[in-house]
Amino acid sequence: QVQLVESGGGLVQSGGSLRLSCAASGSGFSSNVMGWYRQAPGKQRELVAIIFNGGNTKYADSVKGRFTISRDNGKNTVHLQMNSLKPEDTAVYYCNAIFQYIGTYWGQGTQVSVSS
Repeated sequence: QVQLVESGGGLVQSGGSLRLSCAASGSGFSSNVMGWYRQAPGKQRELVAIIFNGGNTKYADSVKGRFTISRDNGKNTVHLQMNSLKPEDTAVYYCNAIFQYIGTYWGQGTQVSVSS
């Protein structure tokens, strides 16, 4: 049973920084893709950033230049460094991992709140 455990959310002032981390356990394989999605109240869940096991990345336009995603394949972990945070970044952030032949998994979510 694959589990994703997130950490690092919290409350920060506008312009501040936070670092989210997510560790996947229960699989003997490295995930093909790991990433972060977010969902603000009343809005649909949206992609923030993803990283493939070869290192390629994809970011939402709204976070380009401010957020950086990275991963440690050996530990099946993914990190999201968030700088220059804005109030509109406030949301629940979900870790996501896709394992070939195993499936897609989600973390429980971690709250990020940015005050103006």
